[in-house]
Amino acid sequence: MALAPRLDLRQSQSLVMTPQLQQAIKLLALSSMEIEAFIAEEVERNPLLETGSGEIQAESPPDEFAALPTIESGDRSSDDVLAGTDMAASEALDVDFGAETFHHDGVADSVGGADGMLGLSGGNLSGSFDGEGPDFDSFAAADISLREHLMAQAGASLSGRLLFLAQQIIEQIEPTGYLGADLLAMAHRLGVSMAEMEEALAEVQRFDPTGVGARDLAECIMLQAKEADRYDPCMAKLINNLDLVAKGAFDQLKRMCRVDDEDLRDMMIELRSYDPKPGCRFESESSVAVTPDIFVTARGTGWAIELNSANLPRLLINRSYVAELGQDKATKAWLNECMADANWLIKAMDQRQRTIIKVATEIVKQQDGFFRGGVAHLRPLTLRQVADAIEMHESTVSRVTSNKYLHCDRGLFDLKYFFSSGVQSADGDGVSAEAVKSHIKALIDGEGTKILSDDTLVDLLNAKGFDIARRTVAKYREAMGIGSSVQRRRQKKMGR
Repeated sequence: MALAPRLDLRQSQSLVMTPQLQQAIKLLALSSMEIEAFIAEEVERNPLLETGSGEIQAESPPDEFAALPTIESGDRSSDDVLAGTDMAASEALDVDFGAETFHHDGVADSVGGADGMLGLSGGNLSGSFDGEGPDFDSFAAADISLREHLMAQAGASLSGRLLFLAQQIIEQIEPTGYLGADLLAMAHRLGVSMAEMEEALAEVQRFDPTGVGARDLAECIMLQAKEADRYDPCMAKLINNLDLVAKGAFDQLKRMCRVDDEDLRDMMIELRSYDPKPGCRFESESSVAVTPDIFVTARGTGWAIELNSANLPRLLINRSYVAELGQDKATKAWLNECMADANWLIKAMDQRQRTIIKVATEIVKQQDGFFRGGVAHLRPLTLRQVADAIEMHESTVSRVTSNKYLHCDRGLFDLKYFFSSGVQSADGDGVSAEAVKSHIKALIDGEGTKILSDDTLVDLLNAKGFDIARRTVAKYREAMGIGSSVQRRRQKKMGR
């Protein structure tokens, strides 16, 4: 058979996604701060977009679980406006990227940059100023970092060659306060003797906070014990055997340190008063305030679920700007493009909020016991259960619950908190792992002088209707940082 080129016609089906639809789906996973930065950049880029001072009101139907008006099949979504289709709004954003094969438009058709975000270049933009008053937080001085704190002390107390070596050591100190580099390797790299590096390190270890510059935990504790004038031979023995302290081998430590029970108890109390990570108090990373996306409040016998309007700037289109510009062909084409982008953004943001409300309403419905009775009534819940209930894909629910926070009378919770595995219960509905952990912690906190073993905890939990194995109790106990019954008994003995 001869080999030769030929032309074949083939038919295939593929789901074509416009850049606008791709962007609308990605907006679901953005946090409130990312949405605020995205909108601020779009307002700056698009002259037809403005942010209004009004708030977006969420209407609450007289259902047991109040929410925004649900999307009916007759409503038009953002993609309907741009593409001219009659697709249901919930279906427009409910797409599984992993299971579908998409045909993406070419570069010439894309709206955004290489990151796939419409007008989002990656810059960090803050939200628009609402004019209510000055932002006093912006005037606050940044907290001093550990490096700056040590450099200031070195410059005030050292000079010359010793100051240079101390600065090189400070550059290698980790945020926890420990020296993260080998001193001998530094000596070879700088071309100095080991004695000079040891002298420079000794100077750094005299700086505040006490214990900084230590090469391991024992040296860090030793420096703090010397500062407190408690570094006697007995304490030195105890510090040199921290592994035995961790194991709770107190009888062996008493023999090694040649002390009685009372002296060992005092030494242990002194040891626990030292800071194992002295540099953490100078952590330079600023904490980020978390603002809730959803508010859940009790209303009658049900719940009112509302979006946080402070996170949702009202977008408006300035149509008077069109009349102020020239009417040449190029200007009209540019204004039409800006108008299309503005319409898309408004519709996409509206659909995003509706989808969030829809998912949050189902979560509250599924976890009604938690909102009424606390974590002990938290049920096991999966993304698929919520997705099946609201007739969306699991990946869509995953995007909606990412980086979103819910505020209720019991506090502020990540939406992912309400999804967890569980164990069987007597009523057959099952109990969340978090609920089981809360029961275990409550039993251990109330054990008093009679320490409960894992087997005893299993019996007590089974009596409460939890079908749980001993290894599961041990796993949950260790996850909460609670020691075994032997360790807790030793801690009680030492008066901790």
